[in-house]
Amino acid sequence: MTTREAIRRLAQELQEELVVCTTGYACRDLQECRDRAGNFYMIGSMGLAASVGLGLAISRPGASVVVLDGDGSVLMGLGALPVIGERAPKNLIHVVLDNEVFASTGGQRTYSSSVGLDRLALACGYRQVARVSNEKEMIAQWQGMRAQEGPSFLLVKCRVDSGSPAARVLLDPDRITARFMETVNGSP
Repeated sequence: MTTREAIRRLAQELQEELVVCTTGYACRDLQECRDRAGNFYMIGSMGLAASVGLGLAISRPGASVVVLDGDGSVLMGLGALPVIGERAPKNLIHVVLDNEVFASTGGQRTYSSSVGLDRLALACGYRQVARVSNEKEMIAQWQGMRAQEGPSFLLVKCRVDSGSPAARVLLDPDRITARFMETVNGSP
């Protein structure tokens, strides 16, 4: 599956989770297929989705938090992985869509083909770690992770998307923040 296909399929599974979505094409694709107040689009903040998701999971232990990340973003912010493992928020699922490129900046190759992000997550202390490469595996692991304590790390190996990217996020950053905070403040 392509990155866009994986995002669309995961978006169908979302319920009440608070979602922190990495910058670039991922947030565009999530907005296009399932924009909701519980999505926080990290416009222009590459490498920080996991850190923001961690802070949210710690501050709202009764809420389910999903970080929708990319391989390039994770590689840029590797320091977040051991902190997540150490803090061990039970309510965090970290999904990494790994297409082995920085898609939204021109398709430059990342190093995820030679750096096992799933092995790094395991070494950093994530409780559940899985690597998948098709929709059936992805949904089975997703559902399993939702039913167990985290932190969980789901590495989804994807193909690069073809065709034109989705439209840029239509909301300005202030509006994204305001509506997300309204949702967060309504969470336990």
